[in-house]
Amino acid sequence: MYVTMMMMDHMELPPMPNGDVPLHMLNGDAPQQVILVQVNPGETFTIRAEDGTLQCIQGPAEVPMMSPNGSIPPIHVPPGYISQVTVKELNGGGHIPVSSPPLLFSFGELLECHLTDLRPATDYHVRVSAFCNAVRGPFSEPATFTTHCGPPDIPQAPRLSHRSKSFLSLQWKPPVDNGSRITNYILEWDEGKKNSIFRECYFGSQRHYKVVRLCPGMGYTFRVAALNDIGTSGFSPEVVFQTTGSHPQLPPAPRLVKVGSAWVTLEWTRPSGCSQEEPITYTLEGQEEGPEFHPKYSGTDVSCRVEGLRRSTQYSFRVKPPEDDGGSGPLTYILEITEGNSREGPWNDVYRGPGMQHVCDGLRPAACYSLRLCSVNTGGQSQGSVSLCVQTLNLPPAACPPPRVVGHVRHKEVNLEWDPPAHDGASLGVEFSVEMFKVEETLEQEEVYRGRSTECTVGSLLPGAIYKFRVRAANDAGYGPYSEATEVTTAAGPPGQCRAPHVTMSSHTCAVVSWEACASSGADISEYRLDWGGDQDSLELVYSGTNMFCQISNLEAASSYCCRLQAVNQAGAGPHSELVTCRTPAAIPDAVQGFYLQDHIDAHHYSLSTSLSLVWEEPCCNGAEITSYTIAMGDRLISTGNVTCYVVSDLQPDSEYNFQVRAENAMGAGAFSQRLVARTRPLPPSPPRLECVAVGPQSLKLRWGDGSRTQCSEDTVYTLQMEDRNQRYIVIYRGPSHTFRVQRLCESSRYSFRIQAVSEAGEGPFSEIHTFSTAKSLPPTLKAPRVAQVEGNGCEVTWEAVPPMKGDRIAYLLHVLGGRDSEYKQVFKGEDTTFQLSGLQWNTDYRFRVCVCRRSADASQELCGSFSPASHFTPCRSDLALAVETSSASAPAAKAFGIASTDGQFATMMVVGLAFLSFLMAFILQFFLVE
Repeated sequence: MYVTMMMMDHMELPPMPNGDVPLHMLNGDAPQQVILVQVNPGETFTIRAEDGTLQCIQGPAEVPMMSPNGSIPPIHVPPGYISQVTVKELNGGGHIPVSSPPLLFSFGELLECHLTDLRPATDYHVRVSAFCNAVRGPFSEPATFTTHCGPPDIPQAPRLSHRSKSFLSLQWKPPVDNGSRITNYILEWDEGKKNSIFRECYFGSQRHYKVVRLCPGMGYTFRVAALNDIGTSGFSPEVVFQTTGSHPQLPPAPRLVKVGSAWVTLEWTRPSGCSQEEPITYTLEGQEEGPEFHPKYSGTDVSCRVEGLRRSTQYSFRVKPPEDDGGSGPLTYILEITEGNSREGPWNDVYRGPGMQHVCDGLRPAACYSLRLCSVNTGGQSQGSVSLCVQTLNLPPAACPPPRVVGHVRHKEVNLEWDPPAHDGASLGVEFSVEMFKVEETLEQEEVYRGRSTECTVGSLLPGAIYKFRVRAANDAGYGPYSEATEVTTAAGPPGQCRAPHVTMSSHTCAVVSWEACASSGADISEYRLDWGGDQDSLELVYSGTNMFCQISNLEAASSYCCRLQAVNQAGAGPHSELVTCRTPAAIPDAVQGFYLQDHIDAHHYSLSTSLSLVWEEPCCNGAEITSYTIAMGDRLISTGNVTCYVVSDLQPDSEYNFQVRAENAMGAGAFSQRLVARTRPLPPSPPRLECVAVGPQSLKLRWGDGSRTQCSEDTVYTLQMEDRNQRYIVIYRGPSHTFRVQRLCESSRYSFRIQAVSEAGEGPFSEIHTFSTAKSLPPTLKAPRVAQVEGNGCEVTWEAVPPMKGDRIAYLLHVLGGRDSEYKQVFKGEDTTFQLSGLQWNTDYRFRVCVCRRSADASQELCGSFSPASHFTPCRSDLALAVETSSASAPAAKAFGIASTDGQFATMMVVGLAFLSFLMAFILQFFLVE
């Protein structure tokens, strides 16, 4: 039970709500718990007595009060009023639940008091006074304490904002956070299973959620809880919301259940696809006369009894006089009315007469009334018609009490709540509108809330500013008057966003950053923080202080930088300013690094004895492209252009030089690099004299350096080149030797050679072109000739033919050795391969051999090869017996041929062995000397 104490100059209490127990004045001395209410001077305390009358008590006064059941009710005072109430116990003690801000309580002779039912995160002021013989002493100095923060209060049940066949959109109001900001909400549902088992469907900081993928025409139960850093509140009351249903399908044809003389009973089944929970309204129509159908029933039942079918009559559900009076004359109509539901309240007659309309007056605004009609004639009174529910219009609501602040006022938002206007019949369906305006500025009023809730949170406020809020109520009749304005001062907050800082470049390595003062948001700025970096990801804190500028040094030339500013006060750090980008100016190039001497240069254009190739690395240009480089060689300056390699020519051989290089751009010349000391090489050696010392048909032996060996060092390397078929010179030998045999040449061919000496001083020039020719090849050695005896003492000698050699003609020489001769004699020279010899001595041993001669085309030179192996032949007489002659002739012949054959084989083996040995020695020399 709540009792409101109105401490004003004079105000009567409104009628108490149903069920409230009024407080009574204390009568008698029975041991009871009382409340002693102190009325200040100039104030009036109004209270309702047991008989319902109002009693006014002028202050100063102390009024002891109690409830009839002996309990002490909680005391609630109006906002802004701090009452001084002393509670004491007569002949006993006890605890009183305190549910309002600051009250002071004391109990009898006890020296301590336990206060319960306090609000979390609320400041309380307590003071004590003593009573003796109904005389109260002065109050002590007030003591102040603050209760701890607690979990949020239980929120109200969620509300339905939108729905369809497949989703439900829910909203809920934030409950009292009890000192700790609400961080999240937990929304649970039963998934439409109606089994009291809830599952979480949303967890977050929003106060609305859309539940999707639902079934049409189905009810779902929801509840919500709030969560802060202290704990979780209890769940709100459960609420059921139902999705919209789908259009029902065509139901089956009705079935006839019973039939009477003037009625029939029909029934039908629910259409397929509709759940049992989905309400369905059926309309039964009947066809009477004509092709049209007329409704006979509309409701949710699946059966209907249609009566009055004895004659053709049109039925409609509306209030109208019966068309058939039964011959009883005019009718009298009785109109009855009741307030609220027609099943509860009593019916009162408001009209009785033959008229067919009536105006009902004296009704309460925004009230629901039920009307019904019946008729009376000489035959009696008919039954009442179906009741018609009518609701009267509203009056604009009265003024609301001023809004009040809930909890602590933050720097950007404030929680407000208000009481609805007094109930005068016009408060049903009330909507509230809260307006705000700033005190310091003459701005127009701004509506910050409109809705049915009696609390709201106003955000996007300025820290440390003074605002006024007022509220008014509205219903379907319009808006009521505004309440008195409530003045609210927001708490100091973090500073606002600073303006973008200004960057001034004092040099290519130094920048000065300045900025303007930032809005304090109700608290003085304690420091500014400047972040600086190459890009947004590399920002670092470079300054923190109260100055309005900062100098940044050690920057890189022609580089991009960015910065941002942030202000800080006792409430925290404000947001960063917009990102400011800048770029340092260009500067002269840095000193050249990596300055060194290159060992290899283009030998066709430069010589290492008179030229030096200098190479360096490109330095940092510092924002301006390098245009050229300058090389300092003693007092001489050489401009090279935009290159990183330069050949200094026209130098003295075997001399030392000092070099430095610097880069230049549009901003000027940079510093010189470190000194480079380089030395030119000596002059390369001259080419040696080249000569041919041995000529063969397939090889040439070359020699060089007879008299120049003393001029060349031991480290001199010779490069011998020969011209190929494409008139290109290829290297055939490179090494320190002074001789080389060129193999695999063609006979009687001309070859060109040149030679070069290479030493530490470099590669010397090539010698003049030397041309040498190979000799002609000797003809091949023939096999032993074949000798055959002819008639008489003659013989015929034949040998194999040799083709012409490179256009030279071939001739043959035939030598014979016989009898007592010691030397072979030439018996034939010519181009034939056979020769007959006569006049031989009988039984004398002859030897024949043959060789090949090569004659040049101009017959100036003739080359003869080696002789073939000798063939033996002994002529025999022809007058011997045939057998003896044959035997005698065959034996020497066989002997001669056998010997010839044996000598030929031996000669062939000797030639093959010598050829293999020559090839092997040539391969070894080629491998060890040339390679």
